[in-house]
Amino acid sequence: MDLAEATEKLLRDALPTLLRELTADADGLTGLSCLAPGADSVFAEAVLDAGGTLAVVLPFHDYRNSLADPAVRDRFDRLVAAASEVTALPYPEASLGAFEAANSALLKRADALVAVWDGQPPAKGGGTAATVAEARASGLPVQVLWPAEARRG
Repeated sequence: MDLAEATEKLLRDALPTLLRELTADADGLTGLSCLAPGADSVFAEAVLDAGGTLAVVLPFHDYRNSLADPAVRDRFDRLVAAASEVTALPYPEASLGAFEAANSALLKRADALVAVWDGQPPAKGGGTAATVAEARASGLPVQVLWPAEARRG
């Protein structure tokens, strides 16, 4: 989240190559995502564009209605409709715990983590930095993607 618009384009350009590299010896591609605005959604689109399948983990029941921007909500709806699986965690509303649980649920199913991350710690806890640390601690391979010209929004 919080990516500059130009950074999303950089990610759309870089992700296909990274996904091909990660799946060169695999029988297919399944991408796992929470579909947060920004990198999560760009990743999900790249997975689908590569012919992969998409599995979605929603951090809480009413996640869709928490998306205020109609364009973000439309993108979310398209991705959910294209997903082969959608799981909503049993949290009633947005909270740090719900987001951390969703990230942990993704990591439990993943063979590798693709983290769009500038390497900076989060301003308010959790987030990509915590997910990368959790993945590394569990021995899960981590690919950090942050193109040279990438910027936060």
